[in-house]
Amino acid sequence: MSEGPAFPYQRIVDDLRAEILAGSRAFGEKLPSENTLAQRYGTTRPTVRRALALLKAEGLVVARQGQGVFVRPKPRVRLLISGSNYRTHREAGLPGFDAQVREQGMTPEQRIRSVVTLEAPAEIAHRLELDEDAQVVVRRRTFLADGLPVALCDSYYPADLVADTLIAQPRKIKGGVYALIEDATGPIRRQVSHSLEDLVCRMPTPEEAAELDLMPGVPVVRVLRTVYDSENRPLEVQESIVAADSHEFRYEVKMR
Repeated sequence: MSEGPAFPYQRIVDDLRAEILAGSRAFGEKLPSENTLAQRYGTTRPTVRRALALLKAEGLVVARQGQGVFVRPKPRVRLLISGSNYRTHREAGLPGFDAQVREQGMTPEQRIRSVVTLEAPAEIAHRLELDEDAQVVVRRRTFLADGLPVALCDSYYPADLVADTLIAQPRKIKGGVYALIEDATGPIRRQVSHSLEDLVCRMPTPEEAAELDLMPGVPVVRVLRTVYDSENRPLEVQESIVAADSHEFRYEVKMR
């Protein structure tokens, strides 16, 4: 027989969940001890422990050995997708993700997981308008905000376009890849013009959940972006797997 809202276990869960979601308990804040909560709700420590376990399963709190239970840090990255935003960040010499995370008072980081050359997967070849057996260079990165992983990003480029550039090397590029692509004195010299994005929300694979440190039940958003140059030729296909509980997307579309 399940406990109703009047029972201490459910009241503890409901009260703490409401406080966390309302923001009255800050990310990283330590919750009252089991003894304190037991006294407050007139119950036992095992009941409190059960309530905290449910909040942990919901991804709202984390337990630290010997320290207590804390509100789970969860940076929320707000990404504004617009042409003016892109140009502003390019002029500042910053990759878009880094610039927007900094604007929101967080510290961005991009970690390169690998850079490899391989045969283009069918979906990528189609979007890049390549032959089925064409080669692509893939830059695989993890995006972090305040040290916490929020997205996995794999960027695919035609190998014959970038093979002899820094894009094909496992190192960071000052100003980001687009700065190199648009460099008037560089090896590519093409202007980024526009992009097309497809978003699909789904549950993560076990590998994605581990990489992004996701709690059970948290979905991801797959963002597939195809970037074109000024002559409408595809330059890049970017596949991002982002934690749904850490992102907000806003698209600004100028109709005139």
